[in-house]
Amino acid sequence: MAAGAGPGKVEVRGLLGLKEVFDRRGWPFPLEVELSGACGAAELAARLELPLERIEAVFVNGKAYPLEKATVKPGDRVAFIPAGTPGPYRLLLGFVRK
Repeated sequence: MAAGAGPGKVEVRGLLGLKEVFDRRGWPFPLEVELSGACGAAELAARLELPLERIEAVFVNGKAYPLEKATVKPGDRVAFIPAGTPGPYRLLLGFVRK
C-alpha cells in the first residue's frame, strides 16, 4: 500500500489548474476517496466529476501514465495532470504525448 492512503482509500490530488477545481469544491488536499477495488484513472476522474477534457495524464504512486491507461487501486496515491502543461515540464514530469 502506498504511504498515506488508508485501507480501501486512495489519495487524490489535482495539480496546477486542476487544483482550482478542488479549491472551488472545498475539497481537502489530498482528497481521500473510498474504492472497493481497482478501477481506471479515467473512471475515478469521472466519478469525481473532474473535467476529463482538462486532464492529460495521471501520476499513480509517482509514475506518470496517460489517463486512459492508468489503473488505480485502494492504497494508491493519484495526481491528475492538466492538459497544456508546458513542454519542458512534460519531460521533467515523465510524460510526453506522442
